[in-house]
Amino acid sequence: MQVFISTLIDGLNQGSVYALIALGYSMVYGIAKMLNFAHGDVIMVGAYALFVSITQLELPIPVTFLLCVIISATLGFVVEKLAYKPLRKATPIAVLITAIGVSYLLQNIALLVFGSRRKMFTPFLKLGSLKVGGISIPMISFVIIGTMLVIMIGLQLFIKKTKTGIAMLAVSEDKAAAQLMGININRTISITFIIGSALAGIAAILYSAKYMTVDPYTGSLFGIKAFAAAVFGGIGSIPGAMIGGILIGVFEAMTTGYLPGNLTQASDGFAFAILIIMLILKPTGIFGTKRIEKV
Repeated sequence: MQVFISTLIDGLNQGSVYALIALGYSMVYGIAKMLNFAHGDVIMVGAYALFVSITQLELPIPVTFLLCVIISATLGFVVEKLAYKPLRKATPIAVLITAIGVSYLLQNIALLVFGSRRKMFTPFLKLGSLKVGGISIPMISFVIIGTMLVIMIGLQLFIKKTKTGIAMLAVSEDKAAAQLMGININRTISITFIIGSALAGIAAILYSAKYMTVDPYTGSLFGIKAFAAAVFGGIGSIPGAMIGGILIGVFEAMTTGYLPGNLTQASDGFAFAILIIMLILKPTGIFGTKRIEKV
């Protein structure tokens, strides 16, 4: 039972990080109708910004967190303006190829600047552990899960209750009609990228606090898994991104914890196998809905 609970908590931690990244995927796809495959690499850039701020600049921890989020949000804004905005009326395949190109560009810049060796963080969040029934649970686990829940609820309220959020909903439904109603489409999409990239910055902080490492490929696998989580939960749905991230994180942790040693490396494959089954049985995901487009 102790092993099961510890494995479950690890899965919830990892799933919470996936969920935060998946929220960015879902927001961008739901509003701009594009898949930003460079989103995972924003996490990598945020983690490196955190690493430099802590280990080299030795800035106060609150300042490093704020700087990480600001750099991530700024990167998302710049990428959207330079790479995606000129392709607003391009074909989906052109946008997809551009997103993949941006992803490789960010990875190679990180390789040139920091090298390929993995960087190790010094512990920057010393929160201790909580013992419950003989099980020691790191407090950072509660911080990660709690942060994910707070952000998900806050994001839902932002979209439902604010003028900008309602504009996002309108753009996601019909860009032409939203523009006729006086909504600035470009501004709304830019705000969406900024919010999604800021969430990636928060995910970078939580990931770094838990796993204490970063390399140029950190965001690549995390981004793919988060994309799988967004599709699993129903891409475009905020609760779906959260549920999808949690389920994939827990399933991955369970397969890693309970499979024989020679099969643990295949845990990533099992997670994607579940995604394939979901796409076959319910292509729209758990919370997704079918849309009939009139021609």
